Order: sequence, then C-alpha cells, then structure tokens
Amino acid sequence: MMDWTDRHCRYLHRQLSGQALLYTEMVTAPALVRGGALHLLDHHPDEHPVALQLGGSDPAELAEAARIGAEAGYDEINLNVGCPSDRVQSGAFGAVLMKDPALVARCVSDMIHAIDIPVTVKCRIGVDDQDPEEVLPEFLSRIVAVGCTRVTIHARKAWLKGLSPKENRDIPPLDYELMQRMKGLFPNLHMSVNGSIAHLGHAQDLLDSGLDGVMIGRAAYHQPADILCQADRRIFGAGSDTTAKDAVRAMLPYIDTHIADGGRLNQITRHMLGLFAGCPGARNWRRTLSTEAPKPGATSAVVGEALEAVIEAGRAAEAA
Repeated sequence: MMDWTDRHCRYLHRQLSGQALLYTEMVTAPALVRGGALHLLDHHPDEHPVALQLGGSDPAELAEAARIGAEAGYDEINLNVGCPSDRVQSGAFGAVLMKDPALVARCVSDMIHAIDIPVTVKCRIGVDDQDPEEVLPEFLSRIVAVGCTRVTIHARKAWLKGLSPKENRDIPPLDYELMQRMKGLFPNLHMSVNGSIAHLGHAQDLLDSGLDGVMIGRAAYHQPADILCQADRRIFGAGSDTTAKDAVRAMLPYIDTHIADGGRLNQITRHMLGLFAGCPGARNWRRTLSTEAPKPGATSAVVGEALEAVIEAGRAAEAA
C-alpha cells in the first residue's frame, strides 16, 4: 500500500470505522534510523488503533526503528516480509526474506526485546519455486519460537522474477485452504489472511472458517465505504453503521486545518475518490475532485459542493 495508506487516507478510513486496525505505508528502518525521516511517522491521534509497518533486514536497525515507532505512539509494529517490489528486493527485505527465515526470526526477536507493544509479521506463503507446504510451517515455527503471536499471510506466492508487483497481487493462485491448515498446526498463533478479499461477506466467511482476522487492502482503498461503513457492526459486533456522506462532513475541518498548515487539497481528496463508488453522482464526485482539488487555492468548499451534488443526485434517483 505504498503511496496509498498515508496519514490522510488513514484519517478518512477512521471516519468510516472506529474498530478496524489501520496500517501505515511500509517505512524502511534505514529511513528512520540512518535518514532521520521522522516525518514518516506523523499521524493523527484519531487514527488509533494504528500499526506502523516496517521494512528492513538488519536486526539491530529494525529494533531501533521499532523503538522509534513505539515512542511515536503506534499501537503495533509490523514487519513486512511480503512486499515483492523491486525497490524492496534491492534492499534485501520484503518478500525476499521468505528465503531466510532464520534472519527474520532474529529481526523479530530483537524487535520484541526492544519494545513493549506487539510485534507482528506480514508474509507470503512462499516465493518463487518454494513449496509452501514445506516453507511456510518452517517460517512460522521460527517466528513463533522467538515470541511472535500474530501474523498476517497474503495467501499466494510472490514471484520475485518475472512478475511485476501488480501482477504479484493477482496472478499467483490463492490458497486459503493452506491458511486453514496452518491455523490447525499453530492454533495459538493469531492468524489473519490477506489477498483478493473484495467484500465483507467474503471476510466473514474466512473468519467463520477458523481464521482470526482479515486484512483488506485494495478494496478498502478503492471502495472504502463498501468495506468499512458496516465493518464495526458486522465484523466486530460493536457500534452502528456509518455513511460516506457523514465521513465527508467529518473530513471538512480536517481539510481546513491541513490547508491552513500549508497543505494542498488534493493531498487529501485523492484518497476520497472512491467514497461513492456505485452510487448516484459518483462519476461527478470523482470528476469534480480530480479537476478542482489540484487547482491552486482550492479549499474544502470544493468537497462540500461536490457532496451536495452527490446528495442531489441521490434524491433525483429516488424520485425517478
């Protein structure tokens, strides 16, 4: 979710669900420890619960980055061992680390000893020619042995050569059944599944199959209201449904503050384009935000006017 789940995206998603655990973009440990890029940790208090996702392969450096993240107020530190992009491969972290479970275990162990908040792992079922039935139990055994109690598994392989990061999200076949077998082998490990989960019904089916959690990425970004507005009630059994319209209204003061601090409107609205996906007026909503928000001097009035157009389109559809 690099370049997607920044602090503005997360603040928006929190207006839709008060219960879902939100994740940052992957932040590299070297950027924090050697580069001093502490601005990457900026987040709003209302985002909680929120996890910081780290990338790296040096145990000591990851431990220090985890400490920095914990001091910044995050609720969880997640080590990414699943991203297949060229950028992370060149840095010897991400999915390529599936080939070195002993190193991952050392990283996780050092991180756990450095902080008092949960350290979790996100991984794939394997990479390249690995046999997931063999490598995934070994991988999980290693991280469990050093104290990891929660893992999220993207239920497909990553092909580090021959497939682009985008293709790696779709082409390797999913294996949810393997996930269920792993849960049977590691009953005390909190195991969440990720990969091509497009609606809450599918998420509930996976939970009903015995898995402990579900991570939803692209669908939650592109159709956030479809995924998040009913999540608190249907998945967590807490609270009531929210609406995209109320979320937009809640965003207006946040937008005003951002612009007053020197920010630009489209830095926020680029994450709001899919809010009304499938609803009357959705096309005009997207067009208005795409064309008007990038203009110099654009304010929250653009969003307010676009929302009123959506409301009017809904009334017209009901009257038709």
